[in-house]
Amino acid sequence: MRPGEVRREVVRGHHPGEQYIRIVRPFARDFRRVDRGLLVAREAVLEPKGRIGKVWRAIRRVLIGPPIPSAHEIHERLTKVKALAIFASDNISSSAYATEEIMRVLVLAGIGALALTLPITLAIIVVLAIVVTSYQQTIRAYPRGGGSYIVASDNLGPLPGLIAGAALLTDYVLTVSVSISAGVAALTSLFPALFAQRVALAVAFVVLLCLGNLRGIRESGTIFAAPTYVYLAAIFGLLGYGLLLFATGNLPSYEAPTEWREAHGVEALGLLLLLRAFASGAVALTGVEAVSDGVPAFKPPEARNAQIVLILMGTFFGAIFLGMSFLAGQLGILPDPSEQETVVSQLTRTLVGVGTPYHYLVQFSTALLLVLAANTAFADFPRLASFLARDHYLPRQFLFRGERLAFGVGIVVLAAVAATLIVSFQGSVTNLIPLYTVGVFVAFTLSQSGMVWRWWRLRHEEQSWRRRAFPNTVGAIATGIVAVVVGIAKFALGAWMVLVLIPLFVLVMLGIHRHYSTLSRELAVQPGETVLPDNLPPAVVVPLSRMDRAAVAALSFARSISSDVTAVHISDTREDAEAFRRLWEEFNLPVPLVIVDSPYRALVEPLLAYIDAVDQLDPQRPVAVVLSEFVPRHWWEYLLHNQSALRLKLKLFFRPNTIVVDVPYYLGHGFRVK
Repeated sequence: MRPGEVRREVVRGHHPGEQYIRIVRPFARDFRRVDRGLLVAREAVLEPKGRIGKVWRAIRRVLIGPPIPSAHEIHERLTKVKALAIFASDNISSSAYATEEIMRVLVLAGIGALALTLPITLAIIVVLAIVVTSYQQTIRAYPRGGGSYIVASDNLGPLPGLIAGAALLTDYVLTVSVSISAGVAALTSLFPALFAQRVALAVAFVVLLCLGNLRGIRESGTIFAAPTYVYLAAIFGLLGYGLLLFATGNLPSYEAPTEWREAHGVEALGLLLLLRAFASGAVALTGVEAVSDGVPAFKPPEARNAQIVLILMGTFFGAIFLGMSFLAGQLGILPDPSEQETVVSQLTRTLVGVGTPYHYLVQFSTALLLVLAANTAFADFPRLASFLARDHYLPRQFLFRGERLAFGVGIVVLAAVAATLIVSFQGSVTNLIPLYTVGVFVAFTLSQSGMVWRWWRLRHEEQSWRRRAFPNTVGAIATGIVAVVVGIAKFALGAWMVLVLIPLFVLVMLGIHRHYSTLSRELAVQPGETVLPDNLPPAVVVPLSRMDRAAVAALSFARSISSDVTAVHISDTREDAEAFRRLWEEFNLPVPLVIVDSPYRALVEPLLAYIDAVDQLDPQRPVAVVLSEFVPRHWWEYLLHNQSALRLKLKLFFRPNTIVVDVPYYLGHGFRVK
């Protein structure tokens, strides 16, 4: 019966001779007919039939929410307010630890070297301004999403694009690990007793973010927007109060513990140390890429809204970073060698008092924002992975959009890898930071170089190409220099792992692409070819362990597809073989029987050998193996059977020229072909 057709049944009435026609529309409940041969599945098809499925469905509804139809995707787009929370939280939250990471490196040369914190901060802000300006051009040129992978691939070729993609994916994983570890560090600054459980807390936060993002990008924006703005209000209030105290000459005194002072001053202040300090602070530039990569997630006009969010992000971050470094330098704050209390916590308690409500507000909002800053990676990693999967460089599973229009596979993979990193590095921000930043500056450089080449190619069509190319040229040079600086300064501290991982990742993606290309060539069918060639009927083998209704159902189906059908029984003993032969003769079935005696009590191997022999008799004909299988009423009843058919299916699945047909017999329902 074709889709959309109806079935008419003659139904007898209650009185003699009374009958009427019943119209049965089997597709009406689960499908909506749009046109001839075109059906749209209703939400009802997603409802499971069994009890376990219904329970799991209810749990998914609570954790993730009801499914969203594809037609509602436009309603899932982000406003500027929510987009700032989703895409800019990573960059803005970096201000909570960027100053501290600069200070941790400088203090190795002694407390006096901390005076260089502010100059290094200013240098990083200059680089940030260059990157933000150059990415304005990128967003304008690529309004459908101008991440480094797309820009580099489009202008420089597949290999630079893959390097940028691999670098960004690596950086997104580290974003989650570093942000959440820093958030937990802010929390343990308030509650030192939680320090021993920091790894478990960090992993729990990863799981929470994973679930939040599986609910969909708009809903995750709603969930995570408030903490971003609470942090901005709290931290700007703190910095404004601190600057007011400085302007009036009323800054409070700060005194670091004696053991902190004795723990520093173990290295000479040289160029390498300064480069390391700059590289550690340059981690603050991560997250700039996220906005240009996520342009399609904005409400129209997408490009304009993305540009505004990018400017706001850079402005907020630059102001906080500069104010934090300035006040920390004026107070003479030292980083805690044990990492139990952050510089932000020390600055806050010095300005407003330890344990005050504002101290708690700043620390809680900082901790929450740092944890939720990982949401930037959860928004962009799956989207970038889907682009790579679309171009056949990652498994196709990354293209799948779940019931909530979220790239579920990418979200889960990101959460799993980030949690593994947190456990491996024991949730230490200082240990994770050296791995960070390298990838993002490699991606920055390739993206901006790609934009420069794009303007050069369009020089005959774009009159103002020089003006447009200038910001990208400056951006490419600046980020290229920073990439080299970061790579050299952090190489021995762990950056070598990332520099090795990125080429390996590229090789893996090239291997995946080669597989998909080979698969496409071998499976391709051209319009002029005979799509449905005439094939010889298969030689059918029906393995039977006993004679029952399931076996009869399999034999009946086998005879419906071919006239060449052979039943095969594998026996352990001669007595069993003779008994089965006598039983077969009693049934008097029009199907020849072959009994294979297996003296070593093996089942699958002798049967496979017999199928090989049948195949060799006529290699031009396919071999069809029809398996009889009964399906129990309850799932636990499977444990009472040896699942021989399942083991045989797994073996036959990889055998060429073989068709496997499973004919299940449902207990209580009879025979149904599957």
